[in-house]
Amino acid sequence: MCQETQVPAETIHEKDWACLKLEGPFPFSETGILASFIQPLSNRAIPVFAVSTFDTDYVLVKRAWIDKAVEALISAGYEPA
Repeated sequence: MCQETQVPAETIHEKDWACLKLEGPFPFSETGILASFIQPLSNRAIPVFAVSTFDTDYVLVKRAWIDKAVEALISAGYEPA
């Protein structure tokens, strides 16, 4: 996974993704953080691709869905940074 501008021309890939970042760190004892973030998107049938690292989670949404995704998250009580 990388920025679109970094993908070699001969590589088969999907483009037009927007990235939503859940900045941690989140203790491993806290469960359901990513699931609770994705649930409002799932409720509106917004497809996502989630990636987790040691201290941060990323949720990728196709750019065509980003406005609806942000709207769903705000409606669920999340605040954009």
